[in-house]
Amino acid sequence: MQQARTRAIQSLKGSRAFSRTAQRPAVSPFKRPAQAATAKVVKDDVRRPQSTAAAATQTQTAARTRPAPAFNREDYSVQPLKPYRAPEMDHSFVGMTGGEIFHEMMLRQGVKHIFGYPGGAILPVFDAIYKSKHFDFILPRHEQGAGHMAEGYARASGKPGVVVVTSGPGATNVVTPMQDALMDGTPMVVFCGQVVTSAIGSDAFQEADTVGITRACTKWNVLVKNIAELPRRINEAFEIATSGRPGPVLVDLPKDVTAGTLQRAIPMSSSLPTSVSAASIAAREVTRKQLEASIKRSADLINIAKKPVIYAGQGIIQTPNGAELLKELADKAKIPVTTTLQGLGGFDELDSKSLHMLGMHGSAYANMAMQEADLIIALGARFDDRITGALAKFAPAAKAAAAEGRGGIIHFEIMPKNINKIVQATEAVEGDVGTSLKQMMPLVKIVQERNEWFDQINDWKKRFPWAYEKEGENGMIKPQTVVETLSNLTADRKEETIITTGVGQHQMWAAQHFRWRYPRTMITSGGLGTMGYGLPAAIGAKVARPDCIVVDIDGDSSFSMTLTELSTAAEFNIGVKVLILNNEEQGMVTQWQTLFYEDRFSHTHQRNADFVKLGDAMGVQAQRCVKPAELEEKLKWLLDAEGPALLEVVTDQKVPVLPMVPGGNALHEFILYDENVAKERRARTKERSGR
Repeated sequence: MQQARTRAIQSLKGSRAFSRTAQRPAVSPFKRPAQAATAKVVKDDVRRPQSTAAAATQTQTAARTRPAPAFNREDYSVQPLKPYRAPEMDHSFVGMTGGEIFHEMMLRQGVKHIFGYPGGAILPVFDAIYKSKHFDFILPRHEQGAGHMAEGYARASGKPGVVVVTSGPGATNVVTPMQDALMDGTPMVVFCGQVVTSAIGSDAFQEADTVGITRACTKWNVLVKNIAELPRRINEAFEIATSGRPGPVLVDLPKDVTAGTLQRAIPMSSSLPTSVSAASIAAREVTRKQLEASIKRSADLINIAKKPVIYAGQGIIQTPNGAELLKELADKAKIPVTTTLQGLGGFDELDSKSLHMLGMHGSAYANMAMQEADLIIALGARFDDRITGALAKFAPAAKAAAAEGRGGIIHFEIMPKNINKIVQATEAVEGDVGTSLKQMMPLVKIVQERNEWFDQINDWKKRFPWAYEKEGENGMIKPQTVVETLSNLTADRKEETIITTGVGQHQMWAAQHFRWRYPRTMITSGGLGTMGYGLPAAIGAKVARPDCIVVDIDGDSSFSMTLTELSTAAEFNIGVKVLILNNEEQGMVTQWQTLFYEDRFSHTHQRNADFVKLGDAMGVQAQRCVKPAELEEKLKWLLDAEGPALLEVVTDQKVPVLPMVPGGNALHEFILYDENVAKERRARTKERSGR
């Protein structure tokens, strides 16, 4: 049988069906053809050097011994293979329009209030929330007002403020609030309409590249291209807005996405791999050990410091129980505390360890303490220019102590980019300031007294008090007196009193002369310095905390920028109290013009509307105060009034905010109030300008 088979194969070899070429080995199409017989043979001794080197390397590799077992035992870069598991599908949105999905997602996120303004591109969303009983919708008079209301809401409650506006100008009008929220770390979620996806890029009516425009003023933004991704994008928006350092996010909603209907189930969670790699686990362990070491070294520095000072920013307010942890540290180690503008309320200013606010218009004794301290403990603050003054002259004692290993600057900060950005830290503790303080507290030793340090501080407090010109011969009300009187009238209800401000001199007087005792009671625009912030922020704060007294301390110029929101307060019966310090000038700018521009008041005076008549016209009860003797009575009326109310206080002009650290000066090189200097300044200003 086998012999017959062999003979058959041999006979086939001679046939055409089994040609001799078929017997040759196949030639790879990638292999070069063999050289002709006439080609010159290259001798081994003239081969290219790299070929010889490669051969040598190959020989060495082959001879290399296996590494020891302890060397690279695990391949951290390779993920273990896991069986594929189909994502769990969510059928609950099937049959819903994009607008209805938006409504459902707001319920799942626990949203109770929305601020916004309708328009064509966002109408499917507004139609879906029509007469919804699950949350209140506040309709402002301008989209910028909606943004600032959401900021005030977030700052008062700690929850993200939600804004819904239309495309084009509706979206661009929220750019200022988003930049403001980004700089001040305020959580805000903005939803804006967009033209249909097929029209994007065609310069359609009310089209704008919203994602491109807002990329620099948001933590994150996204254009939703398909209705199936809408629930996931909304979840991501809320998570990003509230995680890490809070901030604004934007979700751009094309009209065809919100008007369309979801036809199929969608994954309940992302289908992408979410397992943590071994490399990530190892990196986390290294980071944890580094953090523990930094916290230990920070505690050691606190324990050996002779003149420490705590410099607390808004981070201490945003972290859970931050104010309590700050007090615990200050009490345990007997450390004085100063705060930034946004940190006001994080430490009780009636505590003897309080230095009040520091910086350009901060207390002189806080600035002196920062310059003389051998250890500065920065908690959730970022060393901005209004705090440090001239950087080369900032904290000389702490820098000297750092060089000798007995002090320096400890920076607790959640944002890595802020560490060593402006001031070089001796120790940097990255992460949530509250979590880090909890870990450090057991390592800090109890200090019974720091008599020498506090004796020096108390001496500064006596030498450099909050001084200003009292009511004088002209009989005009001083703005500082207004704020002090308001503070005294609310002394027994500070925890239930929220103050918002615009931006200008009145903002600084509020910070200086109101006594701050509780977190989330001071709401103002710090980083961006947005005039017009006060009134809409007060409306948002009152919506968030209706049981609190909410007072907007405002200036006439700042108030005028968003005064139309008075009618919003009236329409929705939002009981904000508006206190206008009316000096009929842009006071902060005129102060600089007096000090540095020889009283050349270039376009800093304007004629205001009659604010009392304006309030009446908008349905808000309003009064005016002109005489110092009636100030307290009028302020009591404002605080006790039912519903929204406005009090205009006519104040003296050309009153400077002091202390003041001029630009380019060190923190201890400040201008203080001096009665004789004030009289000379007034006479000189009147001679120069007639004012």
